[in-house]
Amino acid sequence: MPLRDYIINDIKPLNVNDNIKEAQLLFNQLTYSHIPITKDDIYIGCLSETDAHCFESNKSLSEFLFTIEGFYVRSNAPWLDVLETFAQNNSNIMPILNEKNIYLGYYELNDIISLFNQTPFFAEPGGILIVEKGLNDYSFSEISQIVESNNAKLLGAFISKIENDVVQVTIKIGSFGLNDIIQTFRRYSYNIISGHEEDLFIQNLKERSDYLKKYLNL
Repeated sequence: MPLRDYIINDIKPLNVNDNIKEAQLLFNQLTYSHIPITKDDIYIGCLSETDAHCFESNKSLSEFLFTIEGFYVRSNAPWLDVLETFAQNNSNIMPILNEKNIYLGYYELNDIISLFNQTPFFAEPGGILIVEKGLNDYSFSEISQIVESNNAKLLGAFISKIENDVVQVTIKIGSFGLNDIIQTFRRYSYNIISGHEEDLFIQNLKERSDYLKKYLNL
């Protein structure tokens, strides 16, 4: 479904000449974190619910323009960019402007997240692995080669954490026989961060086998 089909227009933006009480009443009726504000029918930004409830209700919005947050997306922005803008601004509502800066409506966060849930990364059956390696040592081409060399399909991968020059990559693999892939990652010096029952069983067997060998060698 095209992203424009998710544009919502059921809330009219507030005007800078409206008073704070109108914003407070609107927030009390809604579950949105922000409300769009316009001046002379031009979008100027969003007022947050937190700020609205901190101000005196009898004052005008125009007295608090310094608190307005100017985030928005273009009507032709891809959904992943829209999702990123949501995350950067800690909002559950996203104003939409066309190329002429005309306000068209807004997106709801849940609608955009639902698009992410429809991607093969979530929709297709498979297994999730989280692997870890040095920032300068890993590569997505190597990760793909490891997965595909074990006759599996890579459904998606993204960097889920970077800390102390170490990268964690979350991988969705279209295969339930993950043990061979896990062992190959280990041979390529990747640490396996995510738990996996089959791999844990193999590890336990290996530890017990090593212990038995030590015992027999005494």
